[in-house]
Amino acid sequence: MASCINITEIINKEDHTRLKMNESERKKLQHEFKIYMEKYFKQKLGKGVDYTKIIIWDDMLIIRGEGFLTTPEKFINETPSGREVVRAARMQVVKQHSRDNIPYFEERLGAKAIHQAYELEPENDFWMHAIVFDRVLCE
Repeated sequence: MASCINITEIINKEDHTRLKMNESERKKLQHEFKIYMEKYFKQKLGKGVDYTKIIIWDDMLIIRGEGFLTTPEKFINETPSGREVVRAARMQVVKQHSRDNIPYFEERLGAKAIHQAYELEPENDFWMHAIVFDRVLCE
């Protein structure tokens, strides 16, 4: 399993001069968040996402997933009215993911989420969650 870095230790150094992750720390934390999100969706939905990408850049965290629909959802998604049903159901999942995981991300990043946006495309089996924090996260 990937080793965790403790960003709070980086932030709380005695001199308080180092508030941003370096490239290595950023990559490790991206990997940690990827594993975390894959476990979260597997636990909550019984099916993991086929592809997950995490990007931490500037003051943002972007979570991107592909291949999240179940077999029945894929079938329902084949019609325009079915797509709207799947979109509405999955939007609830995305909102719950946000409620469940924003506190975790805030703690690990040592920053407060101030804005967020979701994109959900059931017809492409794609979703994305972008979160903006109250400070720059990396160098």
